Amino acid sequence: MADDLLNDTKTYPGMAHWFDPVLLLQLLNNVVVSSIFGQYADRRLVIAALDTVPPEEHSKRAEDFRSRLKTDQHGGVWIDWVADLGDGFDSTYAVASLLASKDLKIGETLLPRGQALIMGGDEVYPKATREAYANQLRQPYAWAAPDPDRKNDDGRPLLAIPGNHDWYDGLVLFLALFCKEKPWHVGAWRSYQRRSYFAVRLTETWWLWATDIQLADDMDGPQADYFKQIATAMPENSRIILCSAEPGWLYTDSNRKSWEIMEYAAGIAINAGRGHTIPVLLSGDTHHYSRYVGKDGRQYVTSGGGGAFRHPTHQLSQDVSVNFINHREDLKLGTMPDPEHPEKTTAAAYPSFSTSRWLTLRNAFFAFTNWDFSLLMGGIYFLFALLISLRDQPDIYALIAAIFGASLIGYTFKQEVSRKFKIWASAAVHAAAHAFVLIYAARYAIAFNNAHFAWSGEWWEIWKWFGLLAMEMVPVGFLVGSTLFGLNMLITCLLLRMNRNDAFSSLRIGAYNNFLRFRLTEDGFDMYVVGLESVPKRRDWIANKKHDKNRPDPEIPVFVPTHDLKPHLVEKISISFARKRADAAVL
Repeated sequence: MADDLLNDTKTYPGMAHWFDPVLLLQLLNNVVVSSIFGQYADRRLVIAALDTVPPEEHSKRAEDFRSRLKTDQHGGVWIDWVADLGDGFDSTYAVASLLASKDLKIGETLLPRGQALIMGGDEVYPKATREAYANQLRQPYAWAAPDPDRKNDDGRPLLAIPGNHDWYDGLVLFLALFCKEKPWHVGAWRSYQRRSYFAVRLTETWWLWATDIQLADDMDGPQADYFKQIATAMPENSRIILCSAEPGWLYTDSNRKSWEIMEYAAGIAINAGRGHTIPVLLSGDTHHYSRYVGKDGRQYVTSGGGGAFRHPTHQLSQDVSVNFINHREDLKLGTMPDPEHPEKTTAAAYPSFSTSRWLTLRNAFFAFTNWDFSLLMGGIYFLFALLISLRDQPDIYALIAAIFGASLIGYTFKQEVSRKFKIWASAAVHAAAHAFVLIYAARYAIAFNNAHFAWSGEWWEIWKWFGLLAMEMVPVGFLVGSTLFGLNMLITCLLLRMNRNDAFSSLRIGAYNNFLRFRLTEDGFDMYVVGLESVPKRRDWIANKKHDKNRPDPEIPVFVPTHDLKPHLVEKISISFARKRADAAVL
């Protein structure tokens, strides 16, 4: 039965347990190995060396992409953007189902499917493996839009940008799947690109550029040469949607390289001297939707809601400054009508600030939602209690406090990057709380056991005593120690603008998804932000009786929800270039 396939949660898993100690060690290993690999054997250089074609061929490929796109009755071209997908099956498949729908009706608005699909980075989580690409990316999309003819390489164009998780194997699988000469079939979609970075022409005046910033956030020489060739060959006064795997404008306080590479790419386009403009900068990586507005109405858009866990929005700054090609550009967080009070405006972010804050409070239950990490904390508490039982002296207390302090301060610096007083203070308070609870609980348990344990001189009684101590201290570490960890993330994320990633990866929220649907015209563009507040649980997906496996139809998905998905329009942005001043109409 088709329904039995989804019961195989090992093959089609739920959201990744990011605080699973085993996974944490594996990811640490992947980060170290991929960083070394990326530095000494950059796959972008390898693929460029193998793709030995004249510069004119790159321009031809970019131009040919336009022939794959059809215009609507009013001359507009529709394209879709989705990023940060391939985590939990249910959220990934829900978004894929919406993207696959021929016409998506949201209220009174009918949105035709994009003629091309752009995947904006981190196509799989948590690691880049063959199984992850097959089961967590390709299969959900193949079920959402079944492949009508596996021998036919014509289909809906698919382009993908590699994110840091795609780079964790050195980009080997990403290049093997998305960049091969014979298109990779992802259901009804077909890969198109030959490199991990690309430029394609979408309309008479619109182009899309996508950079590959690697793990080190740099642009290799062949990539720079590629975009210089494209910029020179493009028609004058072309408009560019500039895409990257990271929203550098959001990371200027922690990782300036992330923005510098995007600025460098923009400089190639602007400095070509052909009147090119960049009305939109687009990225994923941060798992929410947000929109900033810069000079002349330039839109800085983050949309990373394709299926991964949700990131907070309440930490977003109202104002951001970036260096845009040798001049300062001040960005302001956009506004949109408040869904609860249409007469008022709210920040252009999804989920809303208030929802984001409420979601943060779930970290109060961290010990239970991250039970695997809690078991680790229980083990740590027991080992330290064992040390105290062997030497109950102040120097041991100082050692335990020092270990907690060094570990948590080092961890906090690694997560937050910048060294500020609040980082020192929060980490020190966190470490002190652990040391106090552990030492107090250990001394109490040891005193209680010594007072009530009758020794008869048998050797096995030592193990019995240690077993009793474990029964007392493991629950303390599990409940209190792990809860302290969760409360630290709750408080710092809610009040101190810290732990943006960990406080929400711990929650594994697969809801509040989003993707973008663009309509491009010669006069401007419309950007529809589609939100999905909740996704069906695994038991709520059932086999579609209309699907015929012998005659697959791309318009008939393999699985459907027991209750209809309820996408909504987060906001619509309309930019017109027919006027001298870029006009943004937010509906």
